[in-house]
Order: sequence, then structure tokens, then C-alpha cells
Amino acid sequence: MATVTRKITPFLWFDTQAEEAAKFYTSIFDNSQIKDVHRYGKAGHETHGMQAGSVMTVEFEIEGQPLVALNGGPHYKFTEAFSLQVSCADQDEIDYFWSKLSEGGEESRCGWLKDKYGLSWQIVPAMLPQLLGDADRAKSERAMSALMQMKKFDIAALQRAYSGQA
Repeated sequence: MATVTRKITPFLWFDTQAEEAAKFYTSIFDNSQIKDVHRYGKAGHETHGMQAGSVMTVEFEIEGQPLVALNGGPHYKFTEAFSLQVSCADQDEIDYFWSKLSEGGEESRCGWLKDKYGLSWQIVPAMLPQLLGDADRAKSERAMSALMQMKKFDIAALQRAYSGQA
């Protein structure tokens, strides 16, 4: 039995794709693994309606962040009100995660996308807080104006805007 090492763990509700999604996410991120798979028994069938032996939850980690995926049925769907943010060191990382996570999903604005399961992600450059939080408000405002025009973040374009070259 796995031991909980963190007080708070994101718990993601899927219809029936919990194991598939966990395998998808762990295939994209380094330092990731499926920790445990729990299956429904006969108890509670009248409430949850799931077949005995089918996957109930999948405990997994991506980049050391524990998560739990639940096959809970079609009752609830993801919304943009909850998302996972990926901090990227460079444009190659942004391009990689954007490509992998948006495949079969939908791209949005300002680094946001939904993956093929409907989970929202924001793929951001690690230096974004520096650009937006600069004491020189003109620099940070230019960076903010530039990012508001982007779907996938373009670090070079953000830096040009920040420095007044765009």
C-alpha cells in the first residue's frame, strides 16, 4: 500500500480513461511513473455502476508531483477553472510540451491548451514572472501586451517586447 507523502494531491475525475490518461501523461514528462492501480470491487456497484475489476483509481507522478486519476463516470467534466501549469526553461521545452499535450486537444490563448481528455494546461516560460513583475512597469506592460496576442508562448518575442524592440 502506498504511503501519502504530501497533504494535498490533485485528484482528476475521468469517465473511464484514468489509466489511459495516466499513461499518456507519464509518457510525456521525465521523472514520471504510475505508482499504483486500484480496481473496483463488487461493493458499491449500485452507487458507482462500475464493473468489478475495472480500474477505479490510478496513482501516478509527473515530475515528482503526485496525482490521482479516478474513473468516476460521465457525471463531471474538466473546466478551465482547474489547470496544471508547466514551467519551461526554454523554447524547445515549450514547443515539446505544447505539441505533446495539445495533440488531439485544443489550443487556446496565453499559453493555455486543453489536452485530449479536456484537462487544461498552461505551458509557460520559467522567466515569465520576472518579465511581468519587473519594477519598470513599461517593460512588464510590453511583455504582457505581447503575451496576450500569443497562443503558444514565444520567448524571443516576449523578450523583444520586454526590451522595447517589438
